[in-house]
Amino acid sequence: MPTAKLQITLPEQVWIYQISSEYPEAEFRVLAAFPAEGTGVGLLEITAEDLPAVVGAMDDREDIVRLDLQQASEETALVEFETSEPLLLFSVREAGLPLELPFPIRDGVAEVEVTASRDRLSSFTSQLEAFGMSFDVEYVRELVNSESLLTDRQRELLGEAVEAGYYDTPRECSLTELAEQAGVAKSTASETLHRVEEKIIKEYVEG
Repeated sequence: MPTAKLQITLPEQVWIYQISSEYPEAEFRVLAAFPAEGTGVGLLEITAEDLPAVVGAMDDREDIVRLDLQQASEETALVEFETSEPLLLFSVREAGLPLELPFPIRDGVAEVEVTASRDRLSSFTSQLEAFGMSFDVEYVRELVNSESLLTDRQRELLGEAVEAGYYDTPRECSLTELAEQAGVAKSTASETLHRVEEKIIKEYVEG
């Protein structure tokens, strides 16, 4: 099942676009979000140099029907809010796929990851366009099932190699030391890891 990372430009008339564009250095990190009856409820972590101004700008919006400041420090605040225009949430709901949290919004752009079938991803992008949101696809990756990709012995030796520091830079463990630790011949360890690396690299390139 593929995972896609998208840079979604939010509609200009929406509050989060306008406020994040007015304060482009601020980051709005969406920690929780769900659609309610005609509205959307969310939990934001806001990081900004002028935090009172950002929170005040949210509080002044007519499309923010409720705003609760949960906690705040000098440059970070945790805010629970309810909005009458949760367009991103509506598009996710209509496409029938889960939105992976948390995700950041900066300067009018949300950076989200979604994991779903290609049909649902296609439906999601169609819904974004229907709600007036443009987007750029940073990547689409197919998740690899390591259990089907590698044998039990290959996974076991790979795990030992990683744990021993064989793949660290610089290496913490030589091939000879790894083979001795795993109880196999050096040539066996070398051939097994080469096959593992070949499978993983080819799967990555093809994916």
